[in-house]
Amino acid sequence: MSKTILVVDDSASLRQVVGIALKGAGYTVIEGCDGKDALSKLNGQKIHLVISDVNMPNMDGISFVKAMKAMPAYRFTPVIMLTTESAEAKKAEGQAAGAKAWVVKPFRPEVMLNAVQKLVLP
Repeated sequence: MSKTILVVDDSASLRQVVGIALKGAGYTVIEGCDGKDALSKLNGQKIHLVISDVNMPNMDGISFVKAMKAMPAYRFTPVIMLTTESAEAKKAEGQAAGAKAWVVKPFRPEVMLNAVQKLVLP
């Protein structure tokens, strides 16, 4: 059975690029266009990993991760922040919210897939 990854980004083109890379590696992909939309997709189904942008309208990535981690079913779901933010303070904030990895855009798909494979257990 393939692993399910939730990709959250307000950029449709970025969701598409990430989705193509993940699907090509055999993952099932669910997309959210912002934190609020992504929260609505967390309906109890098993999500093996979340890849989220930081800066989004309606609900930013860090607020989304905090809200997701408050849900018992998703408390231990690993999160990769995929963002243009590279400031240490933002990284620390993301880590405090529960992010396990930080990938800076523009990214190479193989770098992101490497981080995914480390966090999605077989």
